[in-house]
Parts: sequence; C-alpha cells; structure tokens
Amino acid sequence: MERKSATVASNPSSIGSGIEINTVLRNTYMLLGMTLLFSAATAGAAMALEISRFTAMILMFVGFGLIFVVNKTADSAKGIVAVFAFTGVLGAALGPMLNHYMALANGPSLVMQALGGTAVVFFGLSGYVLTTRKDFSFMGGFLMVGMIVAIVASIALIFFQVPAASMALSALIVLLMSGFILFDTSRIIHGGETNYIRATVSLYLNIYNLFTALLSLLGMSDD
Repeated sequence: MERKSATVASNPSSIGSGIEINTVLRNTYMLLGMTLLFSAATAGAAMALEISRFTAMILMFVGFGLIFVVNKTADSAKGIVAVFAFTGVLGAALGPMLNHYMALANGPSLVMQALGGTAVVFFGLSGYVLTTRKDFSFMGGFLMVGMIVAIVASIALIFFQVPAASMALSALIVLLMSGFILFDTSRIIHGGETNYIRATVSLYLNIYNLFTALLSLLGMSDD
C-alpha cells in the first residue's frame, strides 16, 4: 500500500512538468512562425526600398543590441514586443543580400533552394528530436568551440578574400546551425529552457544563420 501511494503521489509532478514543457514548446513554435513571417515582411520592405549594405550593417548592430533587450524583458509582456523588433530588424538587414542574389540570372532559384533547404533541415532535425526525445545537451561544448572558430574565420576573411575559405566557412556554419537546432530543441523538451521567448530567439537565430549560410554556399557553388 505504501509503494502504491508513493507512486500515485509522484505522478502529478511528472504530469505537471510534461504539460509545462508542451506549453513552452507550443508557444515557442507559434511565436517562431509569427516572427519568421514578420521577418520576411521586413526583408521584402528593405528589398523594395533598396537599402544600402551600410544601412544593413547598422541594422545588424541594432539587432545584436536588441538581443540584450529581449533577454532582459523575456519574463514580461514587453518581451513579445522586443522579439518582434529584434526579428524585424534582422529581417530588414537581409535586404541588400537578397537583392544581390535576386539580380542574378538564376537568383530566384537560388533563394528558393536556400529557403527549401532551410525548411527541410529545420523540420527534419526538430522532428527527429521531438520523436526520439534524445538529449543533445552533450553537444553544447563542441558547438561553442565551433562558433568561436567560425567567428575568428569570419573576421579573418574580412582582410583575406579567399573564395575556397569562404565556402568552407559557409559549410561550417550550416553544420553548426544544424547542431544548434538539435541542441536547442532538446533543451526545450527536457526542461532546460522554460522561457518560450528566449527559446524562440535561439531557434530563430539558428534558422536565420542557416538560411544565409546555405544561400552563400549555393551562390558560390553556382558561380
């Protein structure tokens, strides 16, 4: 009888935890979908306005600053406004890059391939984690080392324009973002991330960087 009562007592906590995780997961994907649509809209507006690369660079710096605002306000309603401001600014920053590729003979095809590839990778990896419930937290250290290498390589390529190295860097970023999708999705379903706004920002950045890296990789391969 004692064992039975102990088992029954432990179930509500487990069920409650599961409900909380499912709520975070549902809210994350709902907010992620809305911010991606908003980001696409601001990217389209930036393309129509033909903003310069310098303006896009300023927008990128503003976006980085908004990350801190999002993290600070993530536990309040202001976090929703901050996350839309963040994703909207980063979407607009894509304007010059997208205009550059769209001006190529096969530019629209390249952009659609990058979008399709990004969708396949994201849904495939997220679906794998959600289905298998595997814990990918062990990848955290490797991914951080990879990001440091990618950042250093990006800075180096500003001064040394080497096409082969640029292609290798884009391929590395694709692999890193794929790993981060596994890692971040795993954190959500295992309770490592309980704030859906922060979870949305993490997954959004994974998708954003994956798309730009794939587009660059496809563009260089075609060239």
